[in-house]
Amino acid sequence: MTALPTAGPNAGPTAAPTAALAVHGLVAGFGGDPVLRGVDLEVEPGTTTAVLGPSGCGKTTLLRAVAGFVRPDAGSVTIDGERVAAAGTPARGPVWMPPERRPVGYVAQEGALFPHLSVADNVSFGLGRAQRRDRTATRARVEALLELVSLDRGVAGVRPSELSGGQQQRVALARALARRPRLVLLDEPFSALDAGLRSSTRAAVKEALAATGVTVVLVTHDQGEALSFADRVALVREGRVVQVDAPAAAYAHPVDRPAAEFLGDAVVLPGTVTGGVARCVLGAVPAASPAAEGAVEVVLRPEQLTLSPVGRRGQPPTVDAARLGVVERIEYFGHDALVDVRLVTGELVRARVAGADLPADGDVVQVDVLGTARTYPRAQALPIS
Repeated sequence: MTALPTAGPNAGPTAAPTAALAVHGLVAGFGGDPVLRGVDLEVEPGTTTAVLGPSGCGKTTLLRAVAGFVRPDAGSVTIDGERVAAAGTPARGPVWMPPERRPVGYVAQEGALFPHLSVADNVSFGLGRAQRRDRTATRARVEALLELVSLDRGVAGVRPSELSGGQQQRVALARALARRPRLVLLDEPFSALDAGLRSSTRAAVKEALAATGVTVVLVTHDQGEALSFADRVALVREGRVVQVDAPAAAYAHPVDRPAAEFLGDAVVLPGTVTGGVARCVLGAVPAASPAAEGAVEVVLRPEQLTLSPVGRRGQPPTVDAARLGVVERIEYFGHDALVDVRLVTGELVRARVAGADLPADGDVVQVDVLGTARTYPRAQALPIS
């Protein structure tokens, strides 16, 4: 294999200085089969971007390419204005900065702590051998990092096996922050934790990262995690970034129907759009702009559907027979529930209802729609996975 030149101040043109991370046209894979197929992504300094997508879409390969564990076949990676990886072109040779020289902290899915070392030694390992020679400074840095990730300094002398899974991930984060990196990469760091521990660990990690002001890229397949943890969400599908947006915008205005269905529960109905109004079995609903005229798929979120009982107290003042249905199934979560309703026309729709205001199986209800509908051409009806 031909040796690649090390990146340096004259490594060639770089991305705009405003981007903490810039990935352009990145192609990478294994054995000649590309996993990344031309990824473009820019991350602003001090922000957190969640790279979200189904298994096998390329999100972990993207993170590993940024960290320096995967060499690109085409395209480039730039961190804080310095190009750290670029495939060669006829006009310019390839660029490669080895992982240990990149200003990056990396937290793997399982934490990857050294089981034979104490917590303090695991954290200080991130400092590098030269920095560890000053034992007083090292001890102070370790204590500061443990405090930053909400761990008592009393755990410094214990082995990782004596900690909970959430504590181990916080130690891994402390180690990643030890060198004061400009970019922190999180590779599904919460996926192995149980639900309760995952929530508390995620909150502690988010708080610690915010306190440092470091730029963060999180890889996850968990939609709720991406929407709650990040400032921006980058949706990856089949090796390409198909949408980058703020979480609320990505959820409310997905780029296409597959994105809508991946980002959350979706009610999809055939319909038509005329004059900015979508018409479907649930009636006329304002169509979010832009909306193509003609035959479409009308996409709504379950929380946009309201259910009003018919034939008992609280029924709507005017009953619309076309929007009546029978409750077939209730999936109860405590704080809320997903309620499946079979409409008189045969379609099955799903509403999200507060846990304190549930109908019963077999109830007749009227379904009304709040807000606007997203509409997509019928040709976009293929699922994301």
